[in-house]
Amino acid sequence: MTFVFQRLLMLVPVAVGITIIVFFMIHLIPGDPARTILGIHATPQAIAILHSEWGLNRPLVSQYWLFMDRLLHGNLGQSLFYGVPAAGIITARLPATLWLIIYAAVLAVLISVPLAMIAASRKDGIRDQVVRAVPLLGLGMPPFWLGILLIYLFAIKFRLFPVSGYGTGVAGHLHAMFLPALTVAIALAPVVIRSLRASMLNVLGAEYITTARSKGLPAQRLFLRHVLRNAVIPAVTVLGINIGFLVGGTVIIENVFAIPGIGQLMLNSIFERDFPVVQGVTLVFGIMVVLVNLLADMAYAALDPRVRFDR
Repeated sequence: MTFVFQRLLMLVPVAVGITIIVFFMIHLIPGDPARTILGIHATPQAIAILHSEWGLNRPLVSQYWLFMDRLLHGNLGQSLFYGVPAAGIITARLPATLWLIIYAAVLAVLISVPLAMIAASRKDGIRDQVVRAVPLLGLGMPPFWLGILLIYLFAIKFRLFPVSGYGTGVAGHLHAMFLPALTVAIALAPVVIRSLRASMLNVLGAEYITTARSKGLPAQRLFLRHVLRNAVIPAVTVLGINIGFLVGGTVIIENVFAIPGIGQLMLNSIFERDFPVVQGVTLVFGIMVVLVNLLADMAYAALDPRVRFDR
């Protein structure tokens, strides 16, 4: 609990750092949000009124302190484009992104564990070579291009899944989000497969595995109870780190599949120069990455009782 509390305290400097970087970088984007919303025929007077209303006529440092003051009171500000609180927009779209991340992580595990076991069971054999080579194709494909291929093949040609959308209800979400989750999982699985395979090979060379084999333990039981259980420990860390990268990668996937998540919201808000929404979404992404890494560390400790957080 002390470790968890310390890691949660790390959210504070991380969040502050994110707000500083994002706030000042977003103002480097060319364009004026007031002119973007009012159109090319907007008069200077109308633009000046919006600048005064939104506080854009203040110095950047003053605007940042105003943003932080609102944030400390649980207010991310008013969306410049939608005209409603930014926190409400982000909260409404967050479930779709969480569905995509969790769904993709589950599929990546379901793909990686059996393939890693097949590869490790016959080191340098034909199956091992195939398992090591084929997933690299997914790693080398740009996710947006792979997503378009899956849409054409399974949504347009065979009509097994919808082209876009989020679905309704649990069954609808599982069906509609399968292709985007599979797109992300295919890119994530090769890294997990290589890590898990290497860990399994190390475990297979351990003395207690040799002892278990000499006692006549069946191969399937040996892999599931002894090899996989110990080999999965380092793979958990690799999976956690890559899920952290996956959080940011959802921006592209959500736009390819037209998923109404915060990734799509962020990209649209950048085009609309909607500063409060971009800042809020980026802050949420940063917190999600820290929480994913925290969960990975906790899972590591649960799997390996030798881990002591006070060291």
